[in-house]
Amino acid sequence: MAERYQTLILFGATGDLAYRMLFPSLYHLMLDGLLPDDMLIVGSGRTVMDDAAFRAELSGKLVEHLKKDRFDQAAVDRFLQLVRYCPVSIGGEGQDFHALADMVADRRARGISVYMSTPPSLFAPVVRGLEGAGLSGSDVRIAMEKPIGKDLASSCEVNDAVNAVFDEARVFRVDHYLGKETVQNLLVLRFGNTLFEPLWNAGAIDHVQITVAETVGLEGRVSYYDGVGALKDMVQNHLLQLLALVAMEAPASTGSTAVRDEKVKVLRSLRKMSADDVTKLSVRGQYRAGAVAGQAVPGYTDELGAESGTETFVALKAYIDNWRWAGVPFYLRTGKRMAERKSEIYIQFKPVPHSIFDRATGALQSNAMVINVQPKENIQLLFMAKQPSLDRDGMKLREVPLDVSLSSESSGTRRRIAYERLLLDFIEGDNTLFVRRDEVEAAWAWIDAIHHAWAEAGQDVKRYMAGSWGPDSSVAMIERGGASWHE
Repeated sequence: MAERYQTLILFGATGDLAYRMLFPSLYHLMLDGLLPDDMLIVGSGRTVMDDAAFRAELSGKLVEHLKKDRFDQAAVDRFLQLVRYCPVSIGGEGQDFHALADMVADRRARGISVYMSTPPSLFAPVVRGLEGAGLSGSDVRIAMEKPIGKDLASSCEVNDAVNAVFDEARVFRVDHYLGKETVQNLLVLRFGNTLFEPLWNAGAIDHVQITVAETVGLEGRVSYYDGVGALKDMVQNHLLQLLALVAMEAPASTGSTAVRDEKVKVLRSLRKMSADDVTKLSVRGQYRAGAVAGQAVPGYTDELGAESGTETFVALKAYIDNWRWAGVPFYLRTGKRMAERKSEIYIQFKPVPHSIFDRATGALQSNAMVINVQPKENIQLLFMAKQPSLDRDGMKLREVPLDVSLSSESSGTRRRIAYERLLLDFIEGDNTLFVRRDEVEAAWAWIDAIHHAWAEAGQDVKRYMAGSWGPDSSVAMIERGGASWHE
């Protein structure tokens, strides 16, 4: 294990992500005795306030966001004593960064972790500010939230700026999906069970579906989202990380280098799409007014207050050009204002080569595996079984689920927020669940090719009703391949 650092500086400490996820996660880690001894958490934001004012504000946010069974006022008070605040005007003359450096100067020997929960445009200015104040070197590591850039060129620009100050081993790129238990269980499912890995290839699998559906709309992200869209916001990171874990070869070990080496091979093997390809292999959509969970919601342009060609939905038919997956389509789908919130991986196996059940009642279905990432975390196998009866009119078949739900198998164990694991790994210096630079850039190269192809083909967005599963054309796209979306 790398050295545990005992100081955490959190930029964007007054933002929604920090109050909703990061500080509650740190509180849980403290409550479970997992933070280092003598831990100091320094919050930083543009708002000018002192330690007492920030602690008071943070206390109210913890009351709001902690679950009742985890809230303990004495523990909250103890946690608040670990927290200080230093206002920093990013891009200013640098005095604020020097004040921050002075605050932690006597702790440098115990290591400093810097977490940037800020807009991506501030990553480079923060790094320059840290360098100018002497907050760099072998005793400082840095983490940054996705997205890393808006295309390959800007991603390289951000990475160059960060790597000019921090070498790659000390850079932790965050994709919170990688902290989810079910996502991590993919490695164990595939490489810890003889049952599955021999069938995990083009010989036995017909196709793979990865769906990340949201019921929310813009939700205050108007300035960021418009012009970015679902492809860059969701596919480039979350969906491609899930695809890489599903499709990767067995790493030599569970070490960070071995795992990430295999993921990047998958991303580099994705077949790039041309203008001719995207008309058949992709669908862009944008939600119009409808209803979600029985509540009327406005359309995207109504929320935006202007016309826009930005997609809020995308469906793709992707291919991985290697021996394991030759000819197997990977269907990727994500969208806002969908019928329900879910993140799911669906593995459709091929049918048996010959059915002996000619007189059976009930269709013989191909086996499938459903891996639910959220809101429920479980893994389900769908297989064929005989329905109990005397069979006087022929055997009756039915599809039976074999539920290996993580929630039932680990009953009594608290389901952790993904950020708890990621923050703890960051503090301890384990970068296995963080994204390496070459992964980010391989993903952007594939995404950029699709965007360029859309522009060349003049592919517009198709409207879909809020509360549905997206445009009808996405159904047509998958049905042309002889499949249907798992819903």
